[in-house]
Amino acid sequence: MGINERRERERKAVRKKILEAARELFVAEGYDAVTMRRIAEAIEYSPTAIYFHFKDKETLIRELCREDSASLAKAFNAIAKEPDPLERLKKIGTAYLDFGVRHPNSYRLMFMNKSKLKEDDLAGMGHGKQEEDGYAFLVATVGEAIGKGLLRGQLSDPHLVAQAFWSAGHGVVALHLAKRDDPWVDWRPLEETAELISTSMINGLKREGSPHD
Repeated sequence: MGINERRERERKAVRKKILEAARELFVAEGYDAVTMRRIAEAIEYSPTAIYFHFKDKETLIRELCREDSASLAKAFNAIAKEPDPLERLKKIGTAYLDFGVRHPNSYRLMFMNKSKLKEDDLAGMGHGKQEEDGYAFLVATVGEAIGKGLLRGQLSDPHLVAQAFWSAGHGVVALHLAKRDDPWVDWRPLEETAELISTSMINGLKREGSPHD
């Protein structure tokens, strides 16, 4: 391995370490409370080293959002070839749940904290592109189901349906992350709860007499 190649690998390793530490701190302490110096202390680097990779905290949070959004979009892309929009919708719910459980800090940062993104940031993050924007993929799937007459006649707004479906999935993941260790409740397996919620939502949305009955 050459010197330049080794330096590039080391640079990427440090950058990843910074992002992981920042993600955990933003979730635990809140965006406003965390400083670049605080992130540097967490990984035992100098603030100068942090600024070498990210010019300010806003740049860092934008990169975190871009990286985490790309990870979720990648999970959705794996099911994009599913031809049946209602089956695809169900698989979206499963992929969303899996992402939240596997990447709890990313999930909390993306969906349980107030967004720090500005409108100018959206274009550079693939906003509105199905292959890069998970919400756009969800809306397009719902729109296809509406276009094929698979949903109830009064459901004509794909954004409304998508947001309702998203809210149901978010409730399952957020409750799991917040209360999974609470002994007060005799919790049932998360996968079974998610399956029930997803199936109930789709059954409530689909048109009576559709091929899926």
